[in-house]
Amino acid sequence: MSTPASGIPVLILKEGSSRTRGREAQHNNIMAAKIVAEIVKTSLGPKGMDKMLVDSFGDVTITSDGRTILDEMDVQHPAAKMMVEVAKTQDNEAGDGTTTAVIIAGELLSKAEELIAKNIHPTIIIDGYKKAAEKSIEVLEKIAIPLDLNTKEGMEYMKKAAMTSMASKIVAEHKEYLADIAVRAVLQVAENINGKYKVDIDDVKVEKKPGESLRDTKLINGIVLDKEVVHPGMPKRIENAKIALLDCPLEIEKTEFDAKINIESPEQMDAFLRQEEEMLRTMVEKIASTGANVVLCQKGIDDMAQHFLARKGILAVRRIKKSDMEKLAKATGGRVVTNLDDLSPQDLGYASLVEERKIGDDKMTFIEGCKNPKAVTILIRGGTERVIDEAERSIHDAICVARDIVHEPKILAGGGAPELEVSKALRKYAETLPGREQLAVKSFAEALEVIPVTLAENAGLDPIDIISELRARHEKGEIWAGVEVISGKISNMAEAHVFEPLAVKKQVIKSATEAATMILKIDDIIAAGKAKTPPTPKGEYGESGAGE
Repeated sequence: MSTPASGIPVLILKEGSSRTRGREAQHNNIMAAKIVAEIVKTSLGPKGMDKMLVDSFGDVTITSDGRTILDEMDVQHPAAKMMVEVAKTQDNEAGDGTTTAVIIAGELLSKAEELIAKNIHPTIIIDGYKKAAEKSIEVLEKIAIPLDLNTKEGMEYMKKAAMTSMASKIVAEHKEYLADIAVRAVLQVAENINGKYKVDIDDVKVEKKPGESLRDTKLINGIVLDKEVVHPGMPKRIENAKIALLDCPLEIEKTEFDAKINIESPEQMDAFLRQEEEMLRTMVEKIASTGANVVLCQKGIDDMAQHFLARKGILAVRRIKKSDMEKLAKATGGRVVTNLDDLSPQDLGYASLVEERKIGDDKMTFIEGCKNPKAVTILIRGGTERVIDEAERSIHDAICVARDIVHEPKILAGGGAPELEVSKALRKYAETLPGREQLAVKSFAEALEVIPVTLAENAGLDPIDIISELRARHEKGEIWAGVEVISGKISNMAEAHVFEPLAVKKQVIKSATEAATMILKIDDIIAAGKAKTPPTPKGEYGESGAGE
């Protein structure tokens, strides 16, 4: 709204809209983003704390996973929502490092605000940050340790990186056992395409059931279905299973249009029913003739068809999810058939054992012992629902870390060492730049130091002592000097076996920089007025209704 010389106000925005401009807008956005970073800060590292999140329905989530914390919180401020997106991007792209990315983005904004206060224009800061991010990735590439995954040593490093990703989670005491499962699962589903290995995370199915303990989590070379065998008369265990995968119902199709059948005598009725039974019998005969002794069906199976299958000694499971059918095809080597007439012995999958087992209160069907499965299952067990939920998130991170290393076999030591090494290189690089950009690059270098500082704070150490000693060590050329929070000292993180994939660190720099620069570019916030809820009409629950 503005008032021209005539004194009559001119309305441009809708009534109820608000507008914040310039420094104030920047300050508000940066403040919101910093608060989001502060929330996740305390959950970084092995000595980090967990958050308990209670949603509007009263469901509880206990986690230290950056993305989960931000997802479960109902964030309202638009700039804070961008920080939530940083965590999502990091999780989707690299699978780990979500907390780190959010903390660095928050710190970049915090440093930028100091520069803005010195009258440095945001676009200059943005240019400096972009140059610094490119240089950071260059330095990370240079110091990364290449791995040969065909050697035993390469495998060990991969397992150590998976263990590092779990060190900050509730499952830390079982990290070696669980990391081993995650790495074996990833290597099992890795496929060699034109000399490069590819891993699709979806090929590792994660099932969870409360009961027993985390140590009883298992890797199954095949698929576990949260379904039971359809008919009590069927065998509950079949060895050397030949599996028919069907995407068609074993039922008599009803006509799609309305049809009437006039039946005038009981004989006709009997013939009609017998014909229906005969059709179902033919279907089952067709399946049995291929040699199949297990039927896994995506659609329904008629009661009569179940009876015939049971008589033939065939085990059947119905209404399996489409995604699980795809995994079953990859695991057993079978082909999903959409028309029964096309089913042939070549389409059958193989598993050494198909068995229904009671896990906790539920019955589940295990299809295991597949020859070379390209899809596997991790069955997570644990004391309570909360523990297995957090174990699932931890295993997801470990699987992603293993996948990142398969895609790009390079690792860095952790504990804030790479951040400090990059920070040192950026300070030198800043001296080669003209004027104000130099300040932006220096600020970027300082912002990266927030990671070792936060690790130290969370472990109850003195951050000032830690950071000054770390800088001194890196100046002496100790690339992998970092915060070893378990012992509370500075040590060589490579010798402490703390490793992270290069891909995770690169993505942290990319997503944090892009979010920070996007928030810095905003100088005007125009918010529409909140939509008013329409009044409740009078009537049954109107003004004289139930609430009186």
